[in-house]
Amino acid sequence: MIFLKTDEELELMWEANQLVGKTLGELAKHVAPGVSTLRLNSVAETFIRDHGASPAFLGYKGFPASICTSVNDQVVHGIPSEKVVLKEGDVISIDCGTKWKGFTGDSAYTFCVGEVSIEVMRLLKATKKALYMGISQAVEGKRVGDISHAVQSFCESKGFTVVRELIGHGIGRDMHEDPDVPNFGHSGSGDKLRNGMCICIEPMINQGRRNVVFEKDGWTVRTKDRKYSAHYEHCIAIRPEGPRILSSFKFVEDVLGNKAI
Repeated sequence: MIFLKTDEELELMWEANQLVGKTLGELAKHVAPGVSTLRLNSVAETFIRDHGASPAFLGYKGFPASICTSVNDQVVHGIPSEKVVLKEGDVISIDCGTKWKGFTGDSAYTFCVGEVSIEVMRLLKATKKALYMGISQAVEGKRVGDISHAVQSFCESKGFTVVRELIGHGIGRDMHEDPDVPNFGHSGSGDKLRNGMCICIEPMINQGRRNVVFEKDGWTVRTKDRKYSAHYEHCIAIRPEGPRILSSFKFVEDVLGNKAI
């Protein structure tokens, strides 16, 4: 069932998602060679709780941490660990969620750790651009497939591949609600977009082949060919005037300055 949000509920969704953006901005200060992903998890959880919210991921279906930290060939759902220490040339996707006054925020950003190769930077830029290509189709009266097709066609035109096993989703009081929002598909297909719908659009794009492997920890998903993957996510409200981005990369960009993707 798709739950349409009232104006008041959308404001709470905006607050929850803005806190996610601020948390990602705080994490941007700490992403550096020599920092463990467990340290990033501690920074995020402390920041979220200090702002009166709770980490939406912690305990969700048994997930053991407050953020997902996916490094290099890990696509999504990497578990923070003191054994995973960032090094120069890595990329790390950080997926973060908050619970605030009964509503959920959810957003993700892939960070460079120091300097990365030109080809990896091209992947990150294409994935982020694909996110906004998808958002441009999140218009009342269009369909989910219009978003999906925009993401897929753009990324494939750049020589990258789209993960099929993991997709975007509706969001509200629960982390995952209807409808599903794939990053691949045909224009004009899927659920019709209606005023008050909230969805997460989150391209997961691979440098090599699209095939993925689910690790034995029950969470981490990596590329089968071990090539890099990138992941960006925004939470969107469907409104009569056009898509409203509830989450924000501004706080990351303020920290990174001209080093932002």
